[in-house]
Amino acid sequence: MSLPRIGLTVGDPAGIGPEIAIRAAADERVRSVCEPVLYGPASPDARAGFAPGVVSAAAGRAAYEAIVGAATDARAGRISGIVTAPISKEAFALAGLPWKGHTDLLGHLCGAPRVAMMFYSPRLLVVLATVHVALRHVPRVLTPQVLTDAIELTAESLPRFGIARPRLAVAALNPHAGEHGLMGTEDDEMLRPTIERCRARGLEVTGPWPADTVFVKAVRGEYDAVIACYHDQGLIPVKLLAFGTSVNVTLGLPIVRTSVDHGTAFDIAGTGRADHTSMVEAVRLAARLAASRPPAGATHG
Repeated sequence: MSLPRIGLTVGDPAGIGPEIAIRAAADERVRSVCEPVLYGPASPDARAGFAPGVVSAAAGRAAYEAIVGAATDARAGRISGIVTAPISKEAFALAGLPWKGHTDLLGHLCGAPRVAMMFYSPRLLVVLATVHVALRHVPRVLTPQVLTDAIELTAESLPRFGIARPRLAVAALNPHAGEHGLMGTEDDEMLRPTIERCRARGLEVTGPWPADTVFVKAVRGEYDAVIACYHDQGLIPVKLLAFGTSVNVTLGLPIVRTSVDHGTAFDIAGTGRADHTSMVEAVRLAARLAASRPPAGATHG
């Protein structure tokens, strides 16, 4: 059988994205599982117009166009999945683009009504219920529907990772899960009833559990994945355990999409010091997921 074709977007051309994408595309660990295809300004001539480490509207627009091209080809079945190098949210804003990251942009491009960000590593799987939201806005954004979507998408997606009946835990929003209202009422008034409704429909999910212990229990094998209420709540434990080797996966898309677990690293862009390990792991996982799903044309209209 021929290897799947996997698209690698180079991300923000002023960051380390082009370096890690090019190095990953040439890595034997990648070439043994797929045929890599680069999207965006990858050649020296194409990158010459972008100063390393400098945030710009032009870089934001170039990163956006690479994502659109790869997503279009994936939806048409010309490639089997996409792996994205990091983008700059500031550069996107300078370019007048309304999206705050890959997840919401790809959801828009693919017409996916529900998407979620999952970080996959051998020791810990974490799904974010909310993503790029200021901490003070999280209680307002974290609605019963948002939490339900995250739980359902996780339960529906994990069988593709070899977990037939996922055991899910939801991290509490407040310290000590609110301590019966002493440190916040959201856990008792919103999270707990939402979780119980999901359980009543047959989903194996429990919580809300205090966030200072639930990730430890997941690492010990008591849960297959943890749903975190907000960005840093979920990413701190993942990056502490598996920084550089964990993989960002978008759940809910009609295409395969994975990404690295780090940012643009503007401070070392162009120095040759960037580590492409996470990009290699992201491509390898994308190739594995692509092999487990039907062709794109058969999954959406």
